[in-house]
Parts: sequence; structure tokens; C-alpha cells
Amino acid sequence: MRPRPGAPGVAAAAALLLLLLLPPRARADEHEHTYQDKEEVVLWMNTVGPYHNRQETYKYFSLPFCVGSKKSISHYHETLGEALQGVELEFSGLDIKFKDDVMPATYCEIDLDKEKRDAFVYAIKNHYWYQMYIDDLPIWGIVGEADENGEDYYLWTYKKLEIGFNGNRIVDVNLTSEGKVKLVPNTKIQMSYSVKWKKSDVKFEDRFDKYLDPSFFQHRDRDLGDEYGWKQVHGDVFRPSSHPLIFSSLIGSGCQIFAVSLIVIIVAMIEDLYTERGSMLSTAIFVYAATSPVNGYFGGSLYARQGGRRWIKQMFIGAFLIPAMVCGTAFFINFIAIYYHASRAIPFGTMVAVCCICFFVILPLNLVGTILGRNLSGQPNFPCRVNAVPRPIPEKKWFMEPAVIVCLGGILPFGSIFIEMYFIFTSFWAYKIYYVYGFMMLVLVILCIVTVCVTIVCTYFLLNAEDYRWQWTSFLSAASTAIYVYMYSFYYYFFKTKMYGLFQTSFYFGYMAVFSTALGIMCGAIGYMGTSAFVRKIYTNVKID
Repeated sequence: MRPRPGAPGVAAAAALLLLLLLPPRARADEHEHTYQDKEEVVLWMNTVGPYHNRQETYKYFSLPFCVGSKKSISHYHETLGEALQGVELEFSGLDIKFKDDVMPATYCEIDLDKEKRDAFVYAIKNHYWYQMYIDDLPIWGIVGEADENGEDYYLWTYKKLEIGFNGNRIVDVNLTSEGKVKLVPNTKIQMSYSVKWKKSDVKFEDRFDKYLDPSFFQHRDRDLGDEYGWKQVHGDVFRPSSHPLIFSSLIGSGCQIFAVSLIVIIVAMIEDLYTERGSMLSTAIFVYAATSPVNGYFGGSLYARQGGRRWIKQMFIGAFLIPAMVCGTAFFINFIAIYYHASRAIPFGTMVAVCCICFFVILPLNLVGTILGRNLSGQPNFPCRVNAVPRPIPEKKWFMEPAVIVCLGGILPFGSIFIEMYFIFTSFWAYKIYYVYGFMMLVLVILCIVTVCVTIVCTYFLLNAEDYRWQWTSFLSAASTAIYVYMYSFYYYFFKTKMYGLFQTSFYFGYMAVFSTALGIMCGAIGYMGTSAFVRKIYTNVKID
């Protein structure tokens, strides 16, 4: 019943790479979203899978559905984002023309043997439903249903399509499933459809509004106090951090993730990315590759200021830190997907394309940023001279220890995004479309402000205790936000979803670990950059004898 994942060749990989580096615009008339009367309208069959496991999807024709009589069109992935998201477009074979009604008609017949019946029964027991597309508008339908006793199973055999048009554009599509037929082995089941066109007042730019689910949001904040004693460590406060190579790479990667988040949100506010399949992921990958100089600049300059000499090694670690984490997780989950024959299995050509992006786009741009960072801002210009001998760190109360500060530092940043996390999780793990990117921008700004304020306060407490190990403390106290986000993902999984099975569980917790880690690195970099400016400012104003 489950499909075997494809493995496109090197040419397909090169095409995917080219599509990534260019704006994700489509080629055919359906992607221009304008039609002439009686022009062909394509009904694409996408995937089928259990309702409660959104990421466990398979090709539509992995179930023994039959194809319409019209000549088939080989399925394709338009963008890298579609390939990574498991979009499996296959031509339905149904003959549909713009503004041309189709009366109820049989388009194919299923010869239902025992094997095919078992496949349909399995799908119905697990609440399988399928997704289709007409003019980029998603349509969902249920495969079938069981009777109250769970003894007999029925297949919906009649697809009743109602398509709304405004001028020469399609603005609305509705599917009604009818024709309930009992699944009996060694029988023939006729599949039928009809198409009804109706004029609509919905504007083309508003046609996705019906898929949106508005919600209400709220946020909280708190205050902390301060102490004194930080002047005692002026000769050690600008001492290089421990493990400067790793630290600089994390800071550079965090700055890049922040740049990607900011740019993608702005693009999403300007362009409705949710209306195009895979466009959000494609945009994010493109922006990540294009912002690689940001990583190199901040990571390379920081490493140079801390006296690091192995700058090439630092550049490689900074360039591949995030891609290695994402690809490593994706490839691990991919083995499980291949075992399940799920459409989420990433094709070999897509893997090659991603590797090409890493080596031929990200790495060179990161090198450019590293060279610029080392030459433009790589000189240590600290306001205080660093002592030759490190100052002993005195004993302090338990709650002033860096480990305690780190654990507590992520609470407030997590609290500032707690409500937003629910809607982001729901948009990804449930069947909701996230569209309030203006509010997401506001949440990002609030997160940055709260993170910087919290890390400054944490660093101030630490310096007042005459502990000058503030670099890692400021980074980790902000990065600990990721721990609370990941803990929340456990709560969301067990109490807000009905996911089950090895594949879906691995997919969920694997990618939630990637998301949480990336968020933690970004928050850590934001916290460190803000705290660094604060420390430099207060010690600039100190009179040193």
C-alpha cells in the first residue's frame, strides 16, 4: 500500500538547486492563475495519510485508487521546499475545463480484490484522508468510513466539485464526498465525479481567507532588581571566553538565524507565502544561504578579537554547524520514512541539491563574511586592559552560580513567546494555516527585548559577585529558552495532539529538537550581543587608576 520513495538523478538535483536560487515562480498557466473559457484546469492528487499524524503522508495512488481516462501527467516537485515537505503531485486523470460544467460521470473502475480491500480497510480504520489541489487551492476529502459496529467499511466513490470563479480566475473550490459503497471483495467499484462552476464575488487576493483561523493572543512580563560590585573585575571582564572557537561559531550562527527569521517574516508580511506550496520553506532556505556572510562576519570578527588563530577551522564550523544539525536529523528521520515508504522520505536528488548548496553557496559566502569581519572589526579595542594573571573568583551564594543563572535565564524569554508557540506548533503539526506574520514580527521584537534585558540582568548579578565569566553565561542563559520550548513540545504532543507511531513520533521530536536548538542559538546570540554592548558601555565610563 505504501509507495517506494523516488531517487532523481544528478540532473534533477541541479534543477532543484537552480529553482532554489531563483525566485519560486511557476511555469504553467495554472500558476499564472488566469484561464480562458474551456481551458484545461488540472486537478492534482497530492497525498493521503492518517488525520491525526499530519506528517505521515503517502502518495495518493499508494492506495488502490484508479486514475481517470485522460492522459496522465508525470508528477513533479516544483520547488525544493515542496520536495522537503513531501508534496507528491500526481495527475488525477479527470477532464476539467474552465467554466465548463461536468454532469455526474464515471471516470474509472476499481477491481476490488482482497488485497485492495485490505488496503482501503486499513486506511479507513486509521482515519485516512487525502489532499488535492486545483489552481494551488488545497482540497481535502475523507477516504471512507466504518459503520457503528466497526464490521463493515464503506468507500466514498463520488467527488462533487464546486468551483467558484471571479472573472478569469479561480477563487474557491469545495469538495463534497458522496456515493458511499460497501467494500466487498471481488467486486467492481465505479468512481465518479461532477464539476459545477459558479460565479463568486470573492476577490482573488482574498481566496485563502476561508482557510485562516483567527485567534487571540496575550503576553506577560516581569522585572528584576540589581546589586553592585562589578568594578572589581575590570581587568578580567574582557578576557577571552573558554573554547573561543565553538563560542564564536555559535554567535555567528545565531546572528544568521536571527537575520533569516527577520527577513522571512518581512517577506511573509509582504507576500502571502502560505498561498504557494512549499514557498515558505524555499524562501527560508534561499535566505539562509544568502545570509551566510552574516555568520562569517560576526563569528570571524569575534574569534579574531578573542585572539583565535585557527580562523579557517572556525569558518568551517560556523558554516556547517546549523546545516549539519538539520541535515543529520533529517537523514536520520529519512531512514525511518524510507522504512515506512512515506512521501516524507527525501529523494536522493534533493539530498544532493542540499549538499551542493552547503558547499558551493553557503561556504564561499561564509568565507567572504569571515574575511570582512576579521579585517573590519577583528581588532580588540576593549575599554579596559586585560590583566596578565586571571583574578581568583570568590565564593558566592548558590543562586549566583552561573549554572543557576543559566537555568533561570530562559524562563522570561519563554514566557514572552509562550502563547505564540501554541499557534506556531498548531500551524505546523495540525491542519491550520499561519498567516498573522505581523504579530509574529511583534513577538520577535518582544523576544529580543526580553532576552537582552534578562541577560543583562543575569550578567550584572554575575559581575557583582566578582565572577567575570559572563560570555558563556550570557549566551547560555538566553539559550536555555530552548529547553523550555522543548519541554513544552512534550506537553503539546501528549495533550494537544493524537499522534502515534514510530515515524510520526520520531518526526515530531526530531524536528522539534532542531527547532528548539536553532531558537536557543538565536536567543543566545541576541543575549550575548546585547550584553556585550552593555558591558562595554559600563566599563567605558569607569575611571581606572
